Amino acid sequence: MSKPLRPDLESIPTYVPGKARPEAVKLSSNEVPYGPLPGVVDAITAAADQVHRYPDLAVTRLREALAERLGLAADRITAGTGSVALIGHLMQAIADPGTEVVYSWRSFEAYPIAATVAGMRSVQVPNTPDHRHDVSAMAKAVGPDTRAVIVCSPNNPTGPVVTAAELDELFDAVDESVLVVIDEAYREFVTDPAVPDAVERYGDRPNAVVFRTFSKAWGLAGLRAGYMIASPEVAATVRKCVIPFAVNNLAQAAALKALDAEAEMRRRVEAVVAERERVVPAAREVVPGIPDSQANCLWLPIGAAAADFAAHCEERGIMVRPYGDDGVRVTFGLPEDNDAMLESLRSFSRTKES
Repeated sequence: MSKPLRPDLESIPTYVPGKARPEAVKLSSNEVPYGPLPGVVDAITAAADQVHRYPDLAVTRLREALAERLGLAADRITAGTGSVALIGHLMQAIADPGTEVVYSWRSFEAYPIAATVAGMRSVQVPNTPDHRHDVSAMAKAVGPDTRAVIVCSPNNPTGPVVTAAELDELFDAVDESVLVVIDEAYREFVTDPAVPDAVERYGDRPNAVVFRTFSKAWGLAGLRAGYMIASPEVAATVRKCVIPFAVNNLAQAAALKALDAEAEMRRRVEAVVAERERVVPAAREVVPGIPDSQANCLWLPIGAAAADFAAHCEERGIMVRPYGDDGVRVTFGLPEDNDAMLESLRSFSRTKES
């Protein structure tokens, strides 16, 4: 008897979360270090007495609140358990045998997983030497079987952005039958004026799809709530792929309350950006070639030394995120945590020199 399991799934890389230890400084998962936004815990507590009830299938209140904020019709918004789940649902919605999805690499590690699970082939376009998307090469990689091009801006894990001029070039280069998917999970941390708000700039294009999340700047990583903005047709089709009742009542209540605390969210983001502006130049004194980051993390392009540096940090009670033989992603934490990471980086450099 043959096995019922798909053999191609054996090739899927396992998603690797950032390591954590209760007593350690966690700079491995791109979380914000400040705790829930004001009112969020109370909203979760108030919603908890209804956990014996199924959630709102359509996530109506959250979609309507987002539609009002974005100036869009609610039928263009699809909610899910973080943008990562919605990426998978989108792949399921567009996949046919032999179809392809183009994306930059290294980028978000969920992309190859989502593509393979959906039965699509990944076309990975190498990042530029300065760890950015090579948008021209991505456009040239689009072929007759391509259904989507994914742009991660800011890019996770490396940090750089894709500019409006580059996105304009990509939209002009591909046919409207190819979706241009813009993953804006770190949008709130962007300060570069060359980077567009993808919803504002491309929202009227039928092949534009934008992902956003409450997991990063909004501080709800543990509750899993994200959303997708697309044409009504794309949004409705993706909603058919979403697991029923995916966004639970606690997550919806927390996301709604978080939206009410936008001013505090912006204040916290400013603190992260200030640390980014302080830490990146200091780290470059030790590791040349660190790219400019517009996310809440920095990329250490240390190649095969990545695992050794992560172990060096862990010995000192600091958790960072190594990526094979490519480099290490470090989340910006509290100032004292970032100082500890910098000292660990300096001491690691000294051990390599000796």
